[in-house]
Amino acid sequence: MSLAFLFPGQGSQVVGMGADLAEAFAEARAVFEEIDEALSQKLFRLMREGPIEDLTLTENAQPALMAVSLAVMRVLDGQFGVKIARAAFVAGHSLGEYSALAAAGAISLADTARLLKRRGQAMQRAVPVGVGAMASLIGPKSDVALAEVAAAEGSRAGVCVVANDNNAGNVVISGAKAAVDRAIEAAKALGAKAILLNVSAPFHCPLMQPAADEMAEALATTVLLAPRAPVVCNVTARPTLDPEALRRLLVEQVTARVRWRESMEWLADEGGVTRFAEAGAGKVLTGIAKRVVPDATCVALNTPADLETFAQSL
Repeated sequence: MSLAFLFPGQGSQVVGMGADLAEAFAEARAVFEEIDEALSQKLFRLMREGPIEDLTLTENAQPALMAVSLAVMRVLDGQFGVKIARAAFVAGHSLGEYSALAAAGAISLADTARLLKRRGQAMQRAVPVGVGAMASLIGPKSDVALAEVAAAEGSRAGVCVVANDNNAGNVVISGAKAAVDRAIEAAKALGAKAILLNVSAPFHCPLMQPAADEMAEALATTVLLAPRAPVVCNVTARPTLDPEALRRLLVEQVTARVRWRESMEWLADEGGVTRFAEAGAGKVLTGIAKRVVPDATCVALNTPADLETFAQSL
C-alpha cells in the first residue's frame, strides 16, 4: 500500500489536544517543550487547558495544530519505528503544509513554530476584523464550478474568490464582507447551501497580500532543505522536493486557493496512494479523503491507541 501522510489546518483545534500524547510519550513532551521555548510562550498549557477563545486565535491555533502533528510524527518514529520516508508523499491543508515540511525535515521545528506564529499574526493584521468574510458552500450542487459563478457575482461588490476547494460539496469562498454576502445569495439561487464561517479574517484571497509580503520576508531568511518525502503543494496540487519552489509556494499560498480536492485526486490517480493517514488533531482530512478517494484506506492518528494500531498495520 502506497502511503501519504496528511496534516490538518485551522479549525481542527480543540482544548485538550495533545495532552494524552504528552502523558504517554516523552517524544511528544519534547516537541511541546521545544515549541514553547521557540515562541517564549506557554502554548502547550493553552492547548491543554484553554480557554478555547484564546486557542482559536489564529496566531495560537496555527503553531498549536502543527505541534500536535509533529508530536504524532515524532512518536511514530521514536516509539514505533515509522519513518517519514515510509510515505510516498506528504501534504498539508493550508498551515498544515508547514507541518508537512517540518515532519519531512525541510524546516526545523523551532523555525516552523516561529513562522506559523508570524503567519497567524500577519494574517490577522492584513484585514481589520469585520471587513472580510468567508463562507462554506455545501450540498450536492456545491462544486467548484458553482462556487466560481457565485464568487464572480460577489466580485461585483468587492474582492471575492474561491479559497478552498476541499471536495465536491464543500467549497469555501473568501473576500470582502459585502462581496461574500452577495456571493452567498448567488450560491443559494443556484441551489447550494451557504454558511458564513466564524473566522477572524478572509484567508486565501487577494486581501491577504500584506500577509504574503510579510511571509516572503520571513521565509527569505529561513533555512529550507529538501524534504525527505515529496510535498504535494496547495497552490499547484503537484509534488515537489525543490526547496526554492517550496519557499515561493509558501508565500503564494497565503493569497492563493487551497487545491485540496485536486491534490487528493492527484495523489490517488497519479501518485498511486491507496492509504491516507492524518497526523494531528481532528479527523477533517480523513473525512474528505474518504469522500474524494472512496476506495482508499483512511485513518486519523490522534491518540496513543491510534498510533499503535497504525504502526502494527504497516
